[in-house]
Amino acid sequence: MKYSSDRILTTHAGALPQPPDLKEMHNAQVAGRPVDGIAFAKRVREAVAEVVKKQIACGLDIINDGEVGKSNFSRYARERLSGFAERDAKPDDRVSTIFARDMVEFGDYFRSRSSHRGDNVKRVFCNGPLKYVGQAALKAEIKDFKAGLQGQKYEEAFLPAIAPGTIEHWMKNDCYPNDEAYLVAIADAMHEEYKAIVEAGFLLQIDDPDLPDGWQFMSQMSVPEYRKYAELRVDALNHGLRDIPADCVRFHTCWGSYHGPHKYDIPLRDIIDLILKVKADTISIEAANPRHEHEWRVWEEVKLPTGKVLVPGVVGHATDIVEHPQSIADRLVRYAKIIGRENVMAGTDCGLGPRVGDAQIAWAKFEAMAEGARLATKQLWGR
Repeated sequence: MKYSSDRILTTHAGALPQPPDLKEMHNAQVAGRPVDGIAFAKRVREAVAEVVKKQIACGLDIINDGEVGKSNFSRYARERLSGFAERDAKPDDRVSTIFARDMVEFGDYFRSRSSHRGDNVKRVFCNGPLKYVGQAALKAEIKDFKAGLQGQKYEEAFLPAIAPGTIEHWMKNDCYPNDEAYLVAIADAMHEEYKAIVEAGFLLQIDDPDLPDGWQFMSQMSVPEYRKYAELRVDALNHGLRDIPADCVRFHTCWGSYHGPHKYDIPLRDIIDLILKVKADTISIEAANPRHEHEWRVWEEVKLPTGKVLVPGVVGHATDIVEHPQSIADRLVRYAKIIGRENVMAGTDCGLGPRVGDAQIAWAKFEAMAEGARLATKQLWGR
């Protein structure tokens, strides 16, 4: 785990632009169409090497494999866990709509945008004991990343994996007696993946957007009720992280990546203690989104625990406008003056690859972020 000891380091949240031909292969696999396995594996290896070089060229210090071998940051878990089935939703099944509170006021907006549909025609349910079966896929992922890193100069490398609470969000329980038992079962299964990533020599990034955005789909809960709900999921994650050193873990969270009003997102202040409870020494939080940018002020009231690093998003997915480097620098300096320059890294709100309008925009945002980090370094270190 690195600190910004002599300059502001740069990183990002995970998903990077996929080459169009590889994206088509993923789409075909998801749709159940045949894909040549050898050709797919070869293209993934090539794409990993490409995105590694591209990240470094853009000025990123702490990099990953771009998640190019995964069709989706969360969908991949369906392929690595057994005990699930896809079926039609029943009338009494709990709906997982991450904009449920917003939809009450902005119903016309959501109804006019089919891409903002919150209910799936078919949904995934746990129908038997969970078991991790993704060893081969994970081994290939690690092997491809190591190959892509060969001969490259970078500060650190990380691989993302999904949190139990986010898996639970879209894989509903039809097997275990209660939420706690189900979450522990997910954590026990995913522990194998978490541990293998760290043992391979990489930082483990836990992706858990549903810690904040679960507030939207649990739309009838009060804040105290939701805090109790969320804490159970944090406890399950920590169970999954058992025996893994906190300085090997990054925790990324956000308020969901859908483009919309976000008026009724839960405030960071209401859950920051739960975020800090996660056994991770690096904390990546959405902070450039205009609904949440003001929450740098939370750190004037809440002390960042000793030894932890904060990675605020300083470029975002909510707009295709490429942020100006000086604006990025201003954001970084603001955080540095509160929590200490060595405890701040530049990051993104979410995975930019699938969430901005074009790959060129994503890469341009990274270049702007690197330049902004250089400007902030000059202001904070005088060089």
